[in-house]
Amino acid sequence: MRGSDFADLKALATIVQEGSFSRAAARLRVSRSALSQTIRNLEERLGVLLLKRTTRSVAPTEAGERLLSRFQPALAEMEAAIADAQDLNRKPTGTIRIHAQRLASETFLEPIFAEFAEQHPDVTLDVKIDDAVVDIVAGGFDAGIRLGELLDQDMVAVPLGGEIRQLAVASPDYVAKHGAPATPKDLHAHRCIAFRWPGADAIYNWEFKRDANWFSVAVKGPLIVSDQRVAVRAAVAGVGIAFWVESEVRPLIDAGKLIPLLEDWSPLFPGFFLYLPRQRHRSRALQAFVEHLRRRFGQRSQARPMTLRPS
Repeated sequence: MRGSDFADLKALATIVQEGSFSRAAARLRVSRSALSQTIRNLEERLGVLLLKRTTRSVAPTEAGERLLSRFQPALAEMEAAIADAQDLNRKPTGTIRIHAQRLASETFLEPIFAEFAEQHPDVTLDVKIDDAVVDIVAGGFDAGIRLGELLDQDMVAVPLGGEIRQLAVASPDYVAKHGAPATPKDLHAHRCIAFRWPGADAIYNWEFKRDANWFSVAVKGPLIVSDQRVAVRAAVAGVGIAFWVESEVRPLIDAGKLIPLLEDWSPLFPGFFLYLPRQRHRSRALQAFVEHLRRRFGQRSQARPMTLRPS
């Protein structure tokens, strides 16, 4: 390996993780032009095209994907070894990259931003907030927060905030005009506001439970959205029946703007989890972040592998 190969390959990995030369250059603290030249030089040395570039995006070619799939584990080990040496006799410092669902960010991250920053002034939280289901390892994230049912089974997961449940809800006007479903199967005859996870093609099937068995119902109606808050607002407007976390719809129920439906079919289930890849090394900054969330929102159970509930 040439002396510059490690830095060049790290630059390639960063560009793919960020999906942008500009963002990768900012993360690596180099100019965009210098980063572009680095990749051109690497491609010339290897004799293959590694990235597909357009005016709006950048993605790896097949050769680039094959190279990164072999190199990224080694890169992670090298960076972990360096961080391990740097952590000795040092207070938490550095940047932690976190991926969080919107509701998870509002519930667990925003309340601790100020206190965490005060206690750990040398740690930067770099938080990407969206509801897309992503591979945090491939995306270069240190940790994530999302619903337990969406986790990969090989993750170490720390439960946050306790159990939750989802409720079907509709406006009083909708119920007056169309009636209320008596069972989840009755939803087939109703106007439902469907939801699609960002980045997914399939529409989310609503989940219910009876006699210890979970089952799902495919719904359809006049509206499909990728943001559950939009679905709830549409339900308030009388568009149809929405399905979302009780904590988000309960204030509207209490205000008389929504009516809960099928409550007997909607039990509690494990809610949000902080999750991390299984790896030998975790920086002191990441350890401090995990412990901060565990103290503030964690349950009595210890961090453990995630067991998914069936859908």
